[in-house]
Amino acid sequence: MRSVLTSVYAAVIVGVGSLAVADDIPSHPSALSFDELVFTPPVASEFRHELSSGVPVFMAPSDEFPLVTITLSFQGGAYMEPEGKAGLAAMTGAMIRTGGSATMSPSDLDEEFDFMAANVSVGIGDRTASASINSLTSNFNEAFGLFMDMVRNPRFDAERLEVLRGQQLEGIKTRNDDGLGIAIREMGFLMWGEDFFEARQPTKGSLEGITIEDMKALHARIFNPSNLMVSVTGDFDEGEMLTFLEEVFDGWVPGEVSPDVPVPTHTFEPGVYYYEKDQPQVQVLIGHRSFERDDPNAIAITVMNDILGGSGFTSRITNSVRTREGLAYTAGSVMRPRVEYPGVFMAYFFTKVPTTALATRLVFDEIRTIQTEPVASDEIETIANGIIETFPRRFESKAAMMRLFISDERTGRSPDYWQTYRQRVRGVGPEDIERVAKEYLHPDEAAILVVGPWEQIKKGNAESEADESRIATMNEFFGGQATEIPQRDPETLEPKLGD
Repeated sequence: MRSVLTSVYAAVIVGVGSLAVADDIPSHPSALSFDELVFTPPVASEFRHELSSGVPVFMAPSDEFPLVTITLSFQGGAYMEPEGKAGLAAMTGAMIRTGGSATMSPSDLDEEFDFMAANVSVGIGDRTASASINSLTSNFNEAFGLFMDMVRNPRFDAERLEVLRGQQLEGIKTRNDDGLGIAIREMGFLMWGEDFFEARQPTKGSLEGITIEDMKALHARIFNPSNLMVSVTGDFDEGEMLTFLEEVFDGWVPGEVSPDVPVPTHTFEPGVYYYEKDQPQVQVLIGHRSFERDDPNAIAITVMNDILGGSGFTSRITNSVRTREGLAYTAGSVMRPRVEYPGVFMAYFFTKVPTTALATRLVFDEIRTIQTEPVASDEIETIANGIIETFPRRFESKAAMMRLFISDERTGRSPDYWQTYRQRVRGVGPEDIERVAKEYLHPDEAAILVVGPWEQIKKGNAESEADESRIATMNEFFGGQATEIPQRDPETLEPKLGD
């Protein structure tokens, strides 16, 4: 046996050695060349069908695996929660899946799905809701029948509801333990107002007040054919699937069309805000309202933000705060537009108490630099290449592609958006970067939110820094004025008495 292994080992070594000296192997990785990646983005209309009821269906068949996935996507979400019912949407989505159906108890339904190896999920987000099933082709009809009974006629089992409610109530007790969670919550309040759906948080009172009737009412408003789009991927025949869907949706009565997403009315106030928390690492968010998704400058803004802080290790904020100065492991920026109204720009970093002010200064320096100094063409090219080369990932799976098509149709995106996307990215130049940085970045109108021990933070690093040029305090920002955010009771989110 040992001689056989020795012979194999020798053969492998000889083979590898032969490959290493082959004429067609470059002497250095820098000499490697690759064929140009040619990728044409698919067109949504080629996958779109429509049922006789008018429900759009996007289909992408594949016989790679004997599986079928159907996702029902509905317009409607947490923005439809009644006043005082924060948390209703998420709990309703969870209960549709876990609370049984009109014909089966929760445990029996779970057992049937498990027996058929069917993966089923339901969720309600801020703006949309979905229900999805992945099943073997061999028992798909049976599994989908159970799935549709669950979606159309959820039981909302009382015992399961109390278990879920208990879990939610326990979860909110600890939400003041995490500094980042506090920062995200309080920045949401500053940005949108506490009652707007993007910032609204469940409380002990709202969770305890949610009833089965509330869930039934929200379910009826969202989960009906008037709000429905469907995607199908996997092992199926398109014609047979359309016929099947016509049959299983027959008799499903259209209901209320979900209302439009509301726009925020809260007045955003710039300034320095702090939430007192005794911890060695400080969380800092710097944000303001930004732009709408379909803004004509959206692609130039995306490239600009990737240069500033959105592209990880190649971005300026990361290089300045993390790489050169070593003040934070995580630092960067994000631009999150909304379809219906301007979204959010947010710079962020997490650092030690004494270096909070210095890191904040560095972020502001990078913002002002990109607003006032031309960006080198090779820096733009690096970012543009990254965006263009990763572009095909948006379509790398049929399921992702179908989700994209449904989202685009629901939000009214131009049909040729993706066909011209890369060309428009490549067309962004230095003058575009400087122009949109000036127009869409407003450091003097931002909120700086700091979570940590404020008395130590505001003093900065004078006691530990010998280089005067690097000494920074929080007095540098907004005239040294800062507003304390009151400590909140984790269950009620009301300010604690005496704090």
